[in-house]
Amino acid sequence: MPTREGAIARARTFFDDGGFRARLTELVAVPSTSQDPGHEADLWRYLRDFIGPWLEGMGFVTEIHANPLAGFGPILTAERIEDPARPTVLTYGHGDTVRGLEDQWRAGLDPWTLTEEGDRWYGRGTADNKGQHALNLAALEAVLAERGGRLGFNLKIVLETAEERGSQGLREFVAANREKLAADVLIASDGPRVMPETPTIATGSRGTFHFDLIVDLRPGGVHSGHWGGLTTDPAVVLAHAIASICDRHGKILVRDWLPNGGKAAEGGNASAVPASVREALAGCVVGGGAESAAIDSDWGEPGLSAAEKIYGWTGFIVLAMLSGRPENPVNAVAPNARAHCQIRYTTDSDPETFTAALRRHLDAHGFPEVKIEGSYVRMNASRTDPADPWVKWAVASMEKSLPDQRVQVIPNASGGLPGDVFIDHLGVKLIWVPHSYNGCKQHGPDEHFLTGPAREGIAAFAGLWWDLGEGRNPQSKT
Repeated sequence: MPTREGAIARARTFFDDGGFRARLTELVAVPSTSQDPGHEADLWRYLRDFIGPWLEGMGFVTEIHANPLAGFGPILTAERIEDPARPTVLTYGHGDTVRGLEDQWRAGLDPWTLTEEGDRWYGRGTADNKGQHALNLAALEAVLAERGGRLGFNLKIVLETAEERGSQGLREFVAANREKLAADVLIASDGPRVMPETPTIATGSRGTFHFDLIVDLRPGGVHSGHWGGLTTDPAVVLAHAIASICDRHGKILVRDWLPNGGKAAEGGNASAVPASVREALAGCVVGGGAESAAIDSDWGEPGLSAAEKIYGWTGFIVLAMLSGRPENPVNAVAPNARAHCQIRYTTDSDPETFTAALRRHLDAHGFPEVKIEGSYVRMNASRTDPADPWVKWAVASMEKSLPDQRVQVIPNASGGLPGDVFIDHLGVKLIWVPHSYNGCKQHGPDEHFLTGPAREGIAAFAGLWWDLGEGRNPQSKT
């Protein structure tokens, strides 16, 4: 008799016996970076030679589509429809990675070779996102085997290869295929848990807004001896402009960027964070491992917990800053200075107002010469109510699969994900179940997957897939 316990046991056995590691080794070996030129064929190969055949072996009908936007990677869709009257779930992943950065990995590691050291599997894409979507597909395979080739629900898949370039083309693709991709809920994996040992559900993600600050004063540099102290230094002006935006301890001073304009947060009152968000984050601890040392308790908005700062608030980051030639300085007052900045924001702030709010702020603080250029939203913020029935159902399922563990729900992941695309065009609820952790070094050298959260993840997803087929979920008619 097929059982839930049997499905979970199959998934764990596949992990413990090395089957999943072998599968991930093959996927990591494909250098499918979307950020380095010359790897366009690898993006197609990842979908065509590895993901497509795997899904077809599980009874999916697959198709690989050219990206609607020229110059960006292809998108795979797959579907397995067993009964249109049953719930339809959409899952998502991305097969592209950031740059390999081969020369920056420590000795003995290579981005395109999976290397096992203790409880860590090193390799580009192990955490972001090959390991995560592969884990969910392996769990699905275990459920199909336990149920004798039946799921008990309908499943659709979108696997893109331009996420590391802002998911360019995904919005246009989903909008053009909304009937083909129609579903009740999105259940997928990306990003980190709040702590390595804490199973997590995120119901959305923060958005990312980018802009340049530029002080451009003269055609070229002038002699620092003859002109230093007499002529305006653009780097100094820019440094002071940034200091007017964010204080010494990271508190954002452009209050219109914040949830509710930050008005209720003045004086350390955290009530500007929406009540449902504060409730979900009550008692939430973030960090874990040696990387927790990077958390500075006095950085950011006073009166907020660490969880509220990254899951319920706005963050301002200077990603890059330049004046002159730091690698080869000359005795000159530079002609210009530039900083590329980013805002991480939640659905409680409106990015369409960010540039105008910053312009007003700079003018009011005496920086009319500081120009704002290149403003754009790279990824929009998204959120499903943490109290939504689908979220509560997913929590119950995961806690049944992982006994004696509490699942932490967060209102949105701290990083960016394209959940807004699926909400806007498909109207689905969002359930992100991350399998990684904050210290995984994604986007840098030495990226790795922790085996503990991964093993829990394959069990949790086997339980989720099983429970969807049992008909006891918010979409069921009985």
